[in-house]
Amino acid sequence: MQAVVFEEFGGPEVLRTEEVTEPHAGPGQARIRVHAAGVNPIDFKVRRGWTKGFIDVTFPATPGMEVAGVVDEVCEGAGFAVGDEVVGWSATGSYAEYAILGNAAPKPAGLSWEQAVGLPVAGETAQRVLDELQVKDGETVLVHGAAGAVGSIAVQLAKAAGATVIGTASPANHEFLRSLGAVPLEYGDGLVDRVRAAAPQGVDAVFDTAGQGVLPDSIELRGGTERIVTIADFGAAELGVAASMGATKSPEEIAADLTNQLEAAAAGDLRVRIAQTFPLADAAKAQELSESGHARGKVVVLP
Repeated sequence: MQAVVFEEFGGPEVLRTEEVTEPHAGPGQARIRVHAAGVNPIDFKVRRGWTKGFIDVTFPATPGMEVAGVVDEVCEGAGFAVGDEVVGWSATGSYAEYAILGNAAPKPAGLSWEQAVGLPVAGETAQRVLDELQVKDGETVLVHGAAGAVGSIAVQLAKAAGATVIGTASPANHEFLRSLGAVPLEYGDGLVDRVRAAAPQGVDAVFDTAGQGVLPDSIELRGGTERIVTIADFGAAELGVAASMGATKSPEEIAADLTNQLEAAAAGDLRVRIAQTFPLADAAKAQELSESGHARGKVVVLP
């Protein structure tokens, strides 16, 4: 099968597409023919060797956590049948023609592969952090990086919970945020004043998906570090801000949340914004776009 592999840490140039031995399902496992692979910031961080001790890499390695496709091989206890359309996490890397399925949920028939694969990581992350922030009906939430893959899902989930959402983003993304029901603001100098003008009642919680030095302003707006969570600022501990870096629910609970989000997306109640799709051979370009921080939504590789 064709798969993207890398055998050393480095930039996008270490990625190459090769013919490799295809994986096969073992006890309790299902294999899928991959139709779409999600690209996430963790992918380039692993490739650069920045996650040593957190995510171990055995070379040659195939990138990719998110996967969507059709089950084509199962062993007893897999939980899925041949022919099932599924979306979730890959146990063997998703930038490939075939992958072993990890935790997953059924894909609704009316949802595209690209839309479906945009939900597992972004949806789990957004829901987890909003739960940690204990966002309630009637509160005001500030989301940094609100137009990105995680941020845009967080905006919609917070709105569905009854919150008023203020989202920071570049001006080019403001109309998109308005369409999601958020109040868009430009990041950068003067942000504190802009937020106070938009929310004179104050901000109840802050979700930082951007990691671009916004925590000091967030602390000023909150009057302390309580109810501020980041998923992207590695200097958070020095400021006394909580960082959320991994799943806290059981696999069954995560799969149930994913099922609900997929059904909401299929019904048109949850929007997954696709920035760009790339063929497998252009996976390096896909990661370059992700690493640039300028992708307007989800980056997807199509094997």
